[in-house]
Amino acid sequence: MTVHLQRAVKGAVAAEVRWLETIGRRVVWIDVDETVRRGALSAEASGVIAHAADTAREKGLPLVMTIGSSGADIVEGVAALHGWGQAAKAIAKCSGYIPVITIVTGPAVSGPALLIGLSDIVIMTVDAYAFVSGPTMVAEFTGIKITNEELGGADIHAKQSGVAHIVVADRQTALAEAEHVLSFLPNNVDEIAGTASTYDSVDRLTPEAGELIPNSSTGSYDVKKVIEAIADDGYLLELRARWATNIVTGLITIGGQSVGVVANQPMNLAGTLDILASQKAARFVSFCDAFNIPILTLVDTPGFYPGKDLEWRGMIRHGAQLVFAYGRATVPRVCVILRKSYGGAYIVMDSKKMGNDICMAWPTAELAVMGAGQAAAILQRRATTQEREVFEQDYVERLLNPYVAAERGYVDSVIDPADTRREIAAALAMLSDKREKLQARKHDNTPL
Repeated sequence: MTVHLQRAVKGAVAAEVRWLETIGRRVVWIDVDETVRRGALSAEASGVIAHAADTAREKGLPLVMTIGSSGADIVEGVAALHGWGQAAKAIAKCSGYIPVITIVTGPAVSGPALLIGLSDIVIMTVDAYAFVSGPTMVAEFTGIKITNEELGGADIHAKQSGVAHIVVADRQTALAEAEHVLSFLPNNVDEIAGTASTYDSVDRLTPEAGELIPNSSTGSYDVKKVIEAIADDGYLLELRARWATNIVTGLITIGGQSVGVVANQPMNLAGTLDILASQKAARFVSFCDAFNIPILTLVDTPGFYPGKDLEWRGMIRHGAQLVFAYGRATVPRVCVILRKSYGGAYIVMDSKKMGNDICMAWPTAELAVMGAGQAAAILQRRATTQEREVFEQDYVERLLNPYVAAERGYVDSVIDPADTRREIAAALAMLSDKREKLQARKHDNTPL
């Protein structure tokens, strides 16, 4: 249930301050109604969006926007475009200061589609669609006929583009989901998220988490089950669940406190990091850091996915996005190495020297430049099969264990998997008053 406190309407756009009773929070809420002239944004309507965004930022309240729009009002011409630019600038100024959540309930075409891209969280209904250039333009320029759904449907944005964080059945479910997401977030950058109620003890043991690790070093398992074992009441709110599935990002609570989780997923591409996984994780780490949400990183990756195609498409640039996101994050950061942690991916996945606060490892952890087989292929190229086997066995015993890293201070402690939840909770409690002095500068220069 919501209570409307203030309201302004211009054409297809209505803006109001709402009290959300389900979570006991005030938000600034914008509705772009597709039933009014197909949601066309006039200059005045865009002005309402801009004013609402400015109000949200000034009052330190989350901004929620539901949108169904055919784009800028063609009848108004350049004035409508000017208005859209005003709205885009106002929403961009909210970035990193207040959470911005967009719910797409119908079309979001051209300019409105780019407003979605400025949002922190995007929720789409199954019948919604969004694109910058529509099927008519695609057919005219490329000769390819394509439908709205094929070009920019919710399924496409969930699996292919990564625009949609969550896809739901209908508008009512989307509204409820937006309130649920907000329950994990603070109102603004100057606050921390409220504590959720739970009867799940932080001292609960998690032996089931360790039992998931296969005996074979190449065996796969579902890392989401590890996350659920650690989380309060076994609940994970996964974001972008169908995009870049070799990495998992989502929100949980531990002891009622909101925690952002980044985890390699061995079930997909063996948990390797590629361009999409780097983008997905980097954006999420940046989001958590912006809104004072501690970050838990669960590591099991053999490294970056190799390939000419990836390198040509900019693996260096996109891999650097993840490095950059962790490197500048100032929130409490806890890392648990579950199994593989090799090479550059070891550094990237919130290693100790990247500024991680507490790094723990399971006894199954393997920390090294590369695996035994890869090392043998390089260092024992001319050796016999038997000599290679001896080398690999010695390599595993000497290097592929967490105790070598612990001796050198790169791992703070080697823990029993059954103690994982308890140890993470203790680390987060210790880090609850962590503060870092930020550098005085205009802004950083993120590798885009």
